[in-house]
Amino acid sequence: MSGIPIQVQRCGKTFDDGTRALEPIDLEIAAGETIVLLGPSGCGKTTTLRIIAGLEAPDTGGRVLFDGTDVTPVPIEKRNVGMVFQSYALFPNMSVAENVEYGLKVRGMPAMQRAARVKEMLAMMHIEPLAQRRIDQLSGGQRQRVALARAIATRPRALLLDEPLTALDAKLRDSLRLEIDRLLRSLAITTVYVTHDQAEAMALGDRIAVMEHGRIAQIGSPQDIYSAPASSFVADFIGTMNRITGVVQGNALRFSGGVIALGPDAVGSTEIMFRPEDVRIVSPAAANFSGKVVSSFFLGDHTRLVIDTGDAQWVTVRAQQRTPFISGESVHCAIDPAAVLTLKS
Repeated sequence: MSGIPIQVQRCGKTFDDGTRALEPIDLEIAAGETIVLLGPSGCGKTTTLRIIAGLEAPDTGGRVLFDGTDVTPVPIEKRNVGMVFQSYALFPNMSVAENVEYGLKVRGMPAMQRAARVKEMLAMMHIEPLAQRRIDQLSGGQRQRVALARAIATRPRALLLDEPLTALDAKLRDSLRLEIDRLLRSLAITTVYVTHDQAEAMALGDRIAVMEHGRIAQIGSPQDIYSAPASSFVADFIGTMNRITGVVQGNALRFSGGVIALGPDAVGSTEIMFRPEDVRIVSPAAANFSGKVVSSFFLGDHTRLVIDTGDAQWVTVRAQQRTPFISGESVHCAIDPAAVLTLKS
């Protein structure tokens, strides 16, 4: 099984009620790449996926190309894509094996080949003992494995997943996330994965396209999106971001809690941002700023502190110290100028 490149060219969508779901966007997906469409509800990510699948047609004159061929007028059943939905969309009147076999039967594959392919898929998803069970006898995680097996059984040109783990509990979601990552890496199939969960996006995506109001706000590797967000929206949506407003004097920002040195890219800014893990708890002499502990959460490998520096917004710090922090105690913080970000709104 191998992937194909996919191009989305100037595809937009307005629904009959006048809702503008997607502004005309361009998106290039490399063969074998896993790209994650990430964003809040209503940002256009599912509409983009449905246009790629052929379930929606762009109304802006846009095109969808599979391996250089225009498939815009081609219906979903002829695009040879595998789809996995949040709702699983399995056939309740069929067994697990029959569900996995369904697409192969529709395509006219001979019975012996179908049986071999079904066995292969069940083994790949570790659900061989469930072959003859009915769908209503399965757990949510088992149903999702069946849905994945069915989607890849036809050896599709692309795999499209729409919030596949949302309905599962947190522990099972983490486990299946690892299995999906293993599966996608082993198949090297072109994959478009829709989610609003940043942890899923960071874990699974070769690249992430963060979407906002029907547009792609930023696209890049998980590391790029996290470390160099292109806008305040992206910075706030991915992880936790601290914001401090103050007065610039020379190459430093002065505010109620102290002074933070600015890197060359940040000089002249009156608002700065930085991640909780870029702050260290230090002695008063080594500190850039100080404040009082508002709350402290011990999380095993670190302690999450919320600190009141006297600024309008409190600062969140990921502290490595295992010693307990007491509400109201003074703490002193240092931050590397290179970790300070300034962004457009």
